[in-house]
Formats: sequence, C-alpha cells, structure tokens
Amino acid sequence: MRSFTKTALGLTTAGLLVAGLAACSTDEGTASTSSSSSSSSSSSAEATPTPVASIPALTGVDTAVLLDADFAAALTSLGLTPGTVGTATLEEGSLHFPITGGNVDYYDPAEDYRPYVQGNIEHEGSGFSLTAGDTVVELTNFTIDPGTSELFGDVTANGESAATQVKLFDLYGGTLKPLQMDGDNAILTGTTVHISADAAGLLNTTFGTDAIADQLLVGIATITVNTK
Repeated sequence: MRSFTKTALGLTTAGLLVAGLAACSTDEGTASTSSSSSSSSSSSAEATPTPVASIPALTGVDTAVLLDADFAAALTSLGLTPGTVGTATLEEGSLHFPITGGNVDYYDPAEDYRPYVQGNIEHEGSGFSLTAGDTVVELTNFTIDPGTSELFGDVTANGESAATQVKLFDLYGGTLKPLQMDGDNAILTGTTVHISADAAGLLNTTFGTDAIADQLLVGIATITVNTK
C-alpha cells in the first residue's frame, strides 16, 4: 500500500470519486456488468489484487441533489410534498445529505479486476420524505456504491419499515464536469440521479399511482468531499 502526503491523498480522494461516478456509470448496462464482474473477481482471495490506492475512512462534506424541474412538477401533479429528514437540508432547490463515513479502494484499470473502484459513501441519519394526505414515506440512510454507481437506502411508510438498503437510485456520470477544488474540498458536479425500478414500484404502490416511472430523472448531484 502506498504512503501518501496530505496533498497526494487529497488528489487521490478526488480521483477515486471521479472514476467511481464517471467511468463506471456511463450507460445503463454497466452497473449489472460491474456487479457480476465484482462477484466473479472476488470469488477467491488469490484473485484480488492489491489496490493502487485506498481511502479507509471518508469524512464530510455532503452529497447535494439539485431537483429537476420536471421531477418537482411531477410531485406537485401527484399531490406529493417533499421534505427533509434528520440532518438533511433543503437549500435553493437542492437537497443536502451529509457524508458520515465510508471507504474507497482503487485498482489499476489496466488490469482485468472489475469494478476497479470499490467501496461505499455513507449518509447515515439523513434523507427526504414524500407526503400525501396522511401517508408519509421516508427515504433515509443513503449509501452510494461507486463501483456500480447505485444508491441504496432505507424506506419507511408512516413510521413502519418497508425496505432496508434497497436500491433507490441509479447514478449516471456521463455528464460530469471537471473536478474542482475548494481548499481541502474536492467537488464533483454533473452526475444525474434516476429513480430505480424498485423505488418506483414502492412509491407507486404506497401512493396508489402508476405515474412514477423507472429511471425518472430526479436531479443532478454535487458531491463535496473533505480530502484532509
């Protein structure tokens, strides 16, 4: 394992997130391919190479999602009111979910091992809600898998658990903008967030509609990570 200076570690952190959210998520077929490749590659300890770089503990800052205007209009047409849960905030049309932990390993992309970015980005204790009349659905405790570019989370309906760490959103990084640095923070903007088939089914069933479509665009994500 390499030993990094503070500056090198910061650049490595940023690079890992770029690779995880862009190179591994440019089309819809990539997630399933990466997932099956990961299972095959990890079938034995001997098949697992040493990471080129590893970040054992991610800290702050947050993942923000600027809500798409059509998504907001769709919620209004369905009589659904969005809200925040826990430590999440809503600022100027963007939902913010603090990063609370996670880890990332980066393997040489020139080798056969896939996915070459593995780990998770955790957002414990935050989320958002959708309310219609007396029905309240909360989506919380988000976990991003940078290897498959999928976002998982917990779902409750009127306080009762409906699903735990189910796939809620697909992330596509084909429109990512160049990496920006703001002091010690690495900022990535442009990953689009889409409702998964599982989440669409859950929401349609709960709210008695069929209007929430699989892969409906929710918004554009900005991930800000403290690289110290």
